[in-house]
Amino acid sequence: MDVLTQNETKIAANVQQAVPFFWVTDMEASVRYYVDGLGFKMTRQWTPEGKLEWCWLQNGGAALMLQEYRKERKPASKLGEGVSVCFQCLDALAIYREVTSRGIEAKRPFVGNAMWVVSLTDPDGYKIEFESPTDAPEETVLAEPEA
Repeated sequence: MDVLTQNETKIAANVQQAVPFFWVTDMEASVRYYVDGLGFKMTRQWTPEGKLEWCWLQNGGAALMLQEYRKERKPASKLGEGVSVCFQCLDALAIYREVTSRGIEAKRPFVGNAMWVVSLTDPDGYKIEFESPTDAPEETVLAEPEA
């Protein structure tokens, strides 16, 4: 094995997980959305001066981090534009039914790339998708009424 291949193997074995990091404008609203709405659990947090400013949220084997902008650092541009995070799961339709029963707005699920796709948009405009494999034909749309 040459040195380059050995180094590539070491690096690949060292990487464990990719965790999206979202800067948010209202931490309370975002935590409500992800924890109460989508079922994530807060497993880590940073609360300088007694106020939650950063957290790690976990759902099964997937995670994401949220950090609230401080007023002086808020960007003038729209957040979330062009950002999508796709969570691969066993049953995206079950997630659709569960989150919409909690009052979370979701687009009607459809089949794309041999997967059911459940699309949501968080309070800051980040696009969240839950996807699961299916044999249903491409572009099939879930027949049940939207929640």
